[in-house]
Amino acid sequence: MTLRTLVVGLGGMGRCHAMAYHRHTRFEIVGYCTRSGRMPDDMDLPEAPHYTDYFDALAALKPDVVSINTYADTHAEYAIAAMRAGAHVFLEKPIATTVEDARRVEAVATETGKKVVVGYILRHHPSWQRFVSEAKAMGGPYVFRMNLNQQSHGQDWAHHKALLASLSPIVDCGVHYLDIMCSVAESTPVAVHAIGLKLADDIDTYNYGQLQIRFADGSVGWYEAGWGPMMSETAYFVKDIITPNGAVSIEMSNQAGSANQDSHTKTNAIRVHRADRPAIEDTVINLADEPDHQALCEREQAFLYDAITQNLDLSDSLSQAVQSLAIALAADQSVVTGQVVDLGEQ
Repeated sequence: MTLRTLVVGLGGMGRCHAMAYHRHTRFEIVGYCTRSGRMPDDMDLPEAPHYTDYFDALAALKPDVVSINTYADTHAEYAIAAMRAGAHVFLEKPIATTVEDARRVEAVATETGKKVVVGYILRHHPSWQRFVSEAKAMGGPYVFRMNLNQQSHGQDWAHHKALLASLSPIVDCGVHYLDIMCSVAESTPVAVHAIGLKLADDIDTYNYGQLQIRFADGSVGWYEAGWGPMMSETAYFVKDIITPNGAVSIEMSNQAGSANQDSHTKTNAIRVHRADRPAIEDTVINLADEPDHQALCEREQAFLYDAITQNLDLSDSLSQAVQSLAIALAADQSVVTGQVVDLGEQ
């Protein structure tokens, strides 16, 4: 089965996903939609009609799949329109900018029977899958220590400022790591507290934030994210899970720098430490052959193809995407109010 695909947005992630469809033998790109109406000069993609209006493209092309890689404030509206037009959806994270809109996407997916794959790229990463399985094998309760700070200059900082118009860093990036925390803990998140600070005069919201989360089983975690030219390159990538029985950590080289997209997902090794053994006896799992960022995007789209053609049940993964967004948005609320947010009330 060949799936006729409309690619919406050709920014950083849209470009990677477009290339993934092009390289997959069972996707056919039948159209593009971008605000500029132009293809990037440095991309070798197949020719197809190019639109500036999403709804015109959807009506004219009647695609089997719509790949939505736009800013988050359009995600819910575009996804719902695609499903109601008969298309399956790949939707870059986060699923929406409000919990209400995220739940609407989930409800329409159930109503129409269309598949929605949300771009939680770490779920398709073999190293992160191993990281999760090693932590689960140790047993909880857990302490999660995670961050992803990005020093950005020039066009990268301009891109981050555009993102800040709709999302804070702890929402945009945090949904990935909250999803990991929830999948490992397998316990109900009960409360979140967060702090944030605006570190530049030419932005309207905070560009540094840190959240703390508690789970019903006693597990706790923190996540930190910051964007901008002022961010430190020191310890910008921390991924630890600690349990009473030991710890599992992703180790990486800092040589790539926080602005390098591959460094956000690529790892060098997983270190497994047992509490009853000295550190010299830690197990180090070499991950030298792991996929790069483009290969991960290709894995995501291969999963989308399988989900559609094999009629996979995606209801749990969609509910989990709503849950991680709800936690991140509650953290955003906590930054503004200075109060702990009870997640049972969300």
